[in-house]
Amino acid sequence: MIKGLLKVVAYIVVCVLLQVTVFNHIHLFNLMTPFLYLYAIAKIPAGFTRVQVIWMAFITGLLVDIFSGTLGIHAAASTLIGYYRNPLMHAFTDKEMLEDASPSYVTLGTGAFMKYIVCLTFLHHTALYAIESLSLFDPPYLLLRIASSTMLTTLCLFVIEAFHMERRSGEL
Repeated sequence: MIKGLLKVVAYIVVCVLLQVTVFNHIHLFNLMTPFLYLYAIAKIPAGFTRVQVIWMAFITGLLVDIFSGTLGIHAAASTLIGYYRNPLMHAFTDKEMLEDASPSYVTLGTGAFMKYIVCLTFLHHTALYAIESLSLFDPPYLLLRIASSTMLTTLCLFVIEAFHMERRSGEL
C-alpha cells in the first residue's frame, strides 16, 4: 500500500508540474486544452477506497488551482471524478483487480480502459467547463469546448499510457 501511495504521489507531482508549466498554455483553436493531471487520478491503484481517491483527486485539483490562479474549478471537477472513479472502473470490467494494480490497458483490457478514460475525461470536462462558464449563455460553444477538449485530453492520456506500457514491457 505504501509503494502504491508513493507511486500516486509521484504521478501527482509530475502531472501537476507538467500541467501548470506546459499544458495550461496550450489552447488549440481557442477551444481545446489538454488536462494531463487527469492521468494521475486515473492511475490511482484499485485498492484505494473511495474516500482516499476523493481526497487525492481533490488535492491534485487544488494544486492545479493554486499554481494556475483559478478559483477551485479544478478541485471541484477533480473531486467529482474522484467520487465516480471506482464505480466507473468496475463498470467497464468484470475482472477482479489486484489491490495494488493501477488501471491500464493490461489490467482492465484495452477496450475497458479506453471507455474508462473517455468517461472519466468527459465527466471532468463537463463539470470543469460548466463551472467555468457559470451560465449556459452559449450552449453550442460550451458543448464544442467539452467535446474537443475531451478528445484532445483522451488522446494525450492514451499516448502516455501506451508509452508507459511500452517502457514497462521493455524492463521485463
